[in-house]
Amino acid sequence: MGEVNETYHKDLLDLTELSKEEILSLLELAITIKKDIPAYSEVLKGKILAMIFEKSSTRTRLSFEAGMLQLGGQAIVLDSKNTQIARGEPVIDTANVMSGYVDAIMIRTFSDDMVKELAYYASVPVINGLTDKHHPCQILADFQTILEVKGKLEDVKIAYVGDGNNMAHSYLLGGALVGMNVSIASPEGYQPEQEIVEKARELAKASGATIEIGTNPEAAVLNADFIFTDVWASMGNENEAQEREQAFENIYQVNSELVKFAKPDYGFMHCLPAHRGEEVTEDIIDGPHSLIYQEAENRMHAQKALLVKLLAKEY
Repeated sequence: MGEVNETYHKDLLDLTELSKEEILSLLELAITIKKDIPAYSEVLKGKILAMIFEKSSTRTRLSFEAGMLQLGGQAIVLDSKNTQIARGEPVIDTANVMSGYVDAIMIRTFSDDMVKELAYYASVPVINGLTDKHHPCQILADFQTILEVKGKLEDVKIAYVGDGNNMAHSYLLGGALVGMNVSIASPEGYQPEQEIVEKARELAKASGATIEIGTNPEAAVLNADFIFTDVWASMGNENEAQEREQAFENIYQVNSELVKFAKPDYGFMHCLPAHRGEEVTEDIIDGPHSLIYQEAENRMHAQKALLVKLLAKEY
């Protein structure tokens, strides 16, 4: 790597860059902003967020763009296919040039290494809007939703059933940081990366969280306060869809039989988009326990809190 810009700033590339106290402070601010949106309408006046998309998006683009507008700032959307990034411009040049134009960069892409390199060279905060390994902004929204429902994060049990993907990784790290009990059930060959699991278990020693990884969905869901799932084939894995369907179907579906093992007042969440009839049945995702739209709205509020923390000195 070349010379890094030494200007101090904070990034959010994965949840381990935040402490438990920082996560809780951010979530409390998100809830406060949500309750009184007009009070924060000029907090980021004059600030500009650049958003780079290499992966398609609905919620990430809308929540960040609407969030910046509600805070008095502006957002510029860049489709990577229509930029010099697609033609092979070095990340060092992209990072340094963009740092001269905008106040923060959000990127939704495949490679974690690319995001790390962008953050290394940029002199403005870089936010991971989604990569193959991490989805920190979604977890902040999910934890905000849990706080709104339960009033706490500690000692809450969340169960994740499905592919050990970026969502599973982020639940493990986030839960371990805040003292939340995380239980994951995935088929053999589709479990979370061992490096992430070991990191979560190390973090859990300090918070008192429990981390369980297995292949039995019923065991994972037992006495869970919240059940999570995700599509069986994430973006970039579509070519494995048939193979994954065979590995996941029947066993790794959140349905009326599986949820009987959770607490009676369990909540169901999904980061969306969802495939009804595959990872979750219609009666669950569209039923009375579903929190998917509250969760989706909270993407905007949690991200607004994050942007305020990164860009407004008084916070």
